[in-house]
Amino acid sequence: MSSNDTLQRLAHIIEGRKPTRGGDPDTSYVARLLHKGPDAFLKKIGEEATETVMAAKDIDCGGATPALKAKLVGEVADLWFHSLIALVHYGLMPSDVMAELERREGTSGIEEKALRKAHDREDPNDRNKRNAAQKP
Repeated sequence: MSSNDTLQRLAHIIEGRKPTRGGDPDTSYVARLLHKGPDAFLKKIGEEATETVMAAKDIDCGGATPALKAKLVGEVADLWFHSLIALVHYGLMPSDVMAELERREGTSGIEEKALRKAHDREDPNDRNKRNAAQKP
């Protein structure tokens, strides 16, 4: 079983926790976050991102002990989980992120960043026309 399978399975579970799918905010943490709306799960993503940074800094300061590595892995898992909630809420799946990572594979990070900056600077009207033309 691949990691991508695990992420897809989790995304489907999260999908089933949506209030529109019968997710009960009284019995499900995910349903509660989704019921509260984007501010709730986006706040959690921010918190988990901060905790991930702090766990990594603990390794920098305290050495790569098994306990500190486990803490970092746990924080990244929390960050990924809450990010999955956001993806599902916005109608996306882990496969969308995997496709983007595959698209970027083999591209220099510096080159990819420069391409994104150029794309961001182009005329928004041109970008909107191109995006509309790409939609099925």
